[in-house]
Amino acid sequence: MSCGEPHETDCSEVLDHLYEFLDHEMPDGDCAKFEVHFDECSPCLEKYGLEKAVKKLVKRCCGHDDVPTDLRSKVMGRIELIRSGQAVPEREITTETKAPGSAPSNAPSSAQE
Repeated sequence: MSCGEPHETDCSEVLDHLYEFLDHEMPDGDCAKFEVHFDECSPCLEKYGLEKAVKKLVKRCCGHDDVPTDLRSKVMGRIELIRSGQAVPEREITTETKAPGSAPSNAPSSAQE
């Protein structure tokens, strides 16, 4: 997406990194560039506002569920693998632990739904 206007920071870069901005996961200098861009670009500002509202709604509706510690560890481990560029195993993440030698379950997990 581009608004058609020239900006120091391109619209596509802003939108590609919008969640990093929303989650305060980028350096201050990059945040400042994004804020300048939002001041200049109403389509990106509108997209930012929409994503911020969705994030707030999800937090309000789903933010009270406790995540099992082992699931959180597995997910964070996969995120770190992806960030480091390593291959990620294709098996699904589950919270259940199986006894050694037990047969795999054919029941769909909630992660697939």
